[in-house]
Amino acid sequence: MGDRRARRPVVPASEAEFMTDFEAARRVMVDRQLRTRDVTDHAILAAFAAVPREKFVPSGRRNLAYLDDDLPIRGANESGPARSMIDPVVLARMVQALRPDKDDVALVVGCATGYSAGILSRLAGSVVALEADEDLAETANTVLPEIGADNVAVVTGDLAAGYPGEGPYDIILFDGAVEKIPETFFDQLKGDGRLACVVGHGGAAALRLFGASKGGEGRFVMNAAVAALPGFERQEAFQL
Repeated sequence: MGDRRARRPVVPASEAEFMTDFEAARRVMVDRQLRTRDVTDHAILAAFAAVPREKFVPSGRRNLAYLDDDLPIRGANESGPARSMIDPVVLARMVQALRPDKDDVALVVGCATGYSAGILSRLAGSVVALEADEDLAETANTVLPEIGADNVAVVTGDLAAGYPGEGPYDIILFDGAVEKIPETFFDQLKGDGRLACVVGHGGAAALRLFGASKGGEGRFVMNAAVAALPGFERQEAFQL
């Protein structure tokens, strides 16, 4: 049946609702979510144990920061499209598949408030965090320096265009699901570069790892339905 799983909180909902000991919650996330879902790289586990996820969450939702699920950080009726921080397990498996190295230059596509960039800042040499929404980018620019992620540059622009000006990249991480990866991203990868992305939506969605060659379905990593990134919707064919 693949890697499908029921969504569940890391602690009973009644406890999670009022949890304020974020350091303890972070340890629970690492031990009960990541370690039990095939995240085995010690450096990646250490990064997730060190980066305070709650700082990247709106203040009214911080008690939910360590739930085992996507976490909405903005509703569709607010200042732009709905956005979420993706499930920590999916993010960790994505990072593990990319095998980041201290010499790597990384691109995060759709960094939102910057959590995924904060994780990569501890594993890669430098990180370009691309975000289309200026309000979210401003939050990322505020929080990332607070946690010591000085090797992250937050930039704004069209997510679907990538950010070729700082490429080519060793690794590219999509912080959300897309229907199809635009070919321009493969042009922005180094010859031995890696790209990780959740492709598709709902039950057909899967986390896949790609190389720099265009075409192909990539290597299957796990079944993973996560919130979609805006700007990557498949265009329907025109019909008379």
